[in-house]
Amino acid sequence: MTPPTSRTWSRRGTTPVIRVRGRSQRRFSIAALCCYKPGERSRLIYRPKRHTDHKSGGRKSFAWTEYRDLLIAAHQQLGGPIVLIWDNLNVHKDRRMKAFIDVQDWLTAYHLPSYAPDLNPVEGIWSILRRTSQANTAFTDPSHLMRRLRHGLRQIQYRSDIIDGCLTATGLILRSGSDGPYCEPPQHALL
Repeated sequence: MTPPTSRTWSRRGTTPVIRVRGRSQRRFSIAALCCYKPGERSRLIYRPKRHTDHKSGGRKSFAWTEYRDLLIAAHQQLGGPIVLIWDNLNVHKDRRMKAFIDVQDWLTAYHLPSYAPDLNPVEGIWSILRRTSQANTAFTDPSHLMRRLRHGLRQIQYRSDIIDGCLTATGLILRSGSDGPYCEPPQHALL
């Protein structure tokens, strides 16, 4: 992973150059849920994963079963029904995932429009993570990267105002209805 650069310096008249070693073959994935409920503190539930067998043809991302397990853990932590709004990642639309969602009475899923990352609050979390925990850091090894990612996510996790800000940045408005909380676009937005 090429480290993001937020600030650099050099002698006057010299262009700063940042050298980064070649791409690593190690892979990490993080799945996250931004959880909102009117009148309660916003929460971030996440699961990082290191893919150790990707060189031998193993999976390089989360499987649908890992997303299922994350949803089950979120349901247990939140203690109530979940209205899931997520992007169109192929694993999110997997037939087995759809079948799992269909049989759960506590889970309702909606998909964001295609090519609309600006409506996904989790994209704001990734942006914050890149600009804070990863900025100006050349990671020495995969463990160093994973430690920084976990630390950064933990810092965000305890700051509900940051998680709320990620929802605000989407332009979506959280409302409370008879079926529970839901998000609606502002009056001027077209979905």
